[in-house]
Amino acid sequence: MSSSRNRLPLVLIALFSFGALAVALVSQYVFFMQPCAWCVLQRLIYLVIGLLAVLGLVGGRLAAKLATLLTVLLSAGGMVAGWYQYSVASHLETCAQTFADRFISGLGLDASVPTLFGIYAMCKDAMVTVLGVQYVVWSMALFAIILLVALAAFMKRR
Repeated sequence: MSSSRNRLPLVLIALFSFGALAVALVSQYVFFMQPCAWCVLQRLIYLVIGLLAVLGLVGGRLAAKLATLLTVLLSAGGMVAGWYQYSVASHLETCAQTFADRFISGLGLDASVPTLFGIYAMCKDAMVTVLGVQYVVWSMALFAIILLVALAAFMKRR
């Protein structure tokens, strides 16, 4: 198998992750869809997954294997975050002081990089639909795709 074929999963993961961030920013700044704490947590997970994929691409075989394993775990975490936003947080009056709010604020990301990590909406207000599907469901589906790509790549590298 050629090395370019071995790299394809990490390239796809990086494209999906950074693409998700781009869509989130366009949604926020062009279509005025303000993010809640759980949206911002998912942005952070996409960013970390994308950076891991890049590190896996520029590193050696061990770096690629570690990147795919961590991506599997982070993608599962992203799906859990999306599920919580969809099934619990969207029904709360406020998502302030939930795990996502405390985590993002605790890291200081909302204050240091508000353009990307600013929390500007309550979860119930952030539940919008795109093409008839709630935005968070699209995110969970993308996390699932990334998880499957990473898992396949990890198993192939064994």
